[in-house]
Amino acid sequence: MIGKRYAVFFALMIVLIGCDGCANTSNNVWKPVVDPYNDPNAARITQDEHECAVLAKQAGDPEASSSNSAVAGGLTRVAGAAVSAVIGNPVAGAVIGAASGGVGAAASGSGAETDYRNALSNCMRQRGHKVIN
Repeated sequence: MIGKRYAVFFALMIVLIGCDGCANTSNNVWKPVVDPYNDPNAARITQDEHECAVLAKQAGDPEASSSNSAVAGGLTRVAGAAVSAVIGNPVAGAVIGAASGGVGAAASGSGAETDYRNALSNCMRQRGHKVIN
């Protein structure tokens, strides 16, 4: 019985540590680099960035996706640890659960981030700005 308690404790620690890393992936808000040289709308760059960011979040919100991925990854980790505790190998199950949850979180967060960046860059270009990246 003590072994199962340790397995559950270990699984919960992995969830807490792993999700903390997942949830903090989007703290730095990405902005496109805009060249203001010969830009007739250069005075509107800051305002257009803000408006385009609002629109781009509809295409892919990296913050929401990272939070959802963290929860999904945590649940995957817990399930892997619980199953392995029942069959008698808690360490292997926790490692497998952590790896599969982390890979899923990274893939989901990265797709939303790409969608967000593309939508923001396209919006800025459509407003007449020269976006470098």
